[in-house]
Amino acid sequence: MEEGVAELRGNSEASNGNSSAEFPASANKPASTEPQAQPSVRRDIPSLHELFEEDFPIGAAIEPNQTNGPSSELLKKHVNWLVAENVMKPDAIQPSEGQFIWTNADRIVEFTKENNMQVRFHTLVWHTQVGAWFFQDAEGKPMVDETDPKRREANKKLLLERLDTHVRTIVGRYKDEITSWDVVNEVIEPGDPDGMRASEWYKIAGTDYIATAFRAAREAGGPEAKLYINDYGTDNPVKRDRLFQLVKDLLEQGVPIDGVGHQTHIDIYGPSVDSIITSMRKFAELGLDNLVTELDMSIYAWNDRSDYGQDLPQEILNLQAERYGELFKAFRQNKDILSGVVFWGIADDHTWLHGFPVARTNAPLLFDQQHQPKPAFWAVVEAAKTEL
Repeated sequence: MEEGVAELRGNSEASNGNSSAEFPASANKPASTEPQAQPSVRRDIPSLHELFEEDFPIGAAIEPNQTNGPSSELLKKHVNWLVAENVMKPDAIQPSEGQFIWTNADRIVEFTKENNMQVRFHTLVWHTQVGAWFFQDAEGKPMVDETDPKRREANKKLLLERLDTHVRTIVGRYKDEITSWDVVNEVIEPGDPDGMRASEWYKIAGTDYIATAFRAAREAGGPEAKLYINDYGTDNPVKRDRLFQLVKDLLEQGVPIDGVGHQTHIDIYGPSVDSIITSMRKFAELGLDNLVTELDMSIYAWNDRSDYGQDLPQEILNLQAERYGELFKAFRQNKDILSGVVFWGIADDHTWLHGFPVARTNAPLLFDQQHQPKPAFWAVVEAAKTEL
């Protein structure tokens, strides 16, 4: 995690496809339990990204400190895409107006260049982990409190100007290193009016903030930039259909959206693989690309207060393996509409799911806390070798 900043899950799909759940910012610090003894990376096992070389890239979300030490060795062996878990989010790069901080983001970019990897950018716009100054008027007052129509219009104009500057500055800096961008993140909330998340962005600017962000990203990044709208719970038919309608409307307005990012925070019980693939196929009907952007698989149901600690039952590990294998077989079968799979982490020592949504130790990834392959890893290996 970024120093003191956690991966909030608004940026996370609720387990069992419960896409209406809210994720309080205070709950987000991934308990990174970097192993006490320095684990050694097994060199005698297949490389994930090499196994899927003919299918799609394999990626992982990281923090800058993982570019050194045991995590870095695991990353270099198994992935060819990296995503910043926190340090490319709005408040990390522009904490106050005009103050751009590049150190941590640059560190990840340099690591990928040194190791022949690619970077995905996450994220230009989000309703959380964003500086309050974005939403304050020229006098420092909250824009959402304004009632005068003329001042509200002036506030909207100011907000969109700030957003345009933010996007152009970042994309302009990294356009030669980064071509895949999460432009906006988590804008759909079926429980809010119109199915749109009632964020400050939306309350002040309506959907114009989404259009502004995509247009600025295209103009700054050029035609090579691949621009995605990212969300969780896209397997949920209600949420999927609202996102589909939003994207369709924006495309008809000429907004340059290239694809949909499906976060895919799931658990060992659900949602079904079919529901995940059905959503991808629906967006492909619009000519859009699909990415799996934040994959992990909790070993618990969403609000289960059990805690296995370090003693994971074999039947749970086997169930996780079965689900991962089924999922990757389906990904390969649909690689014509899916252009990449990114895990939200690399090993179980560092995951936002430790302690969230309830106090418990989780194990959602393919490698355990000592960076050793779990049954889920071998199930994914078998899925890569299965003839289609």
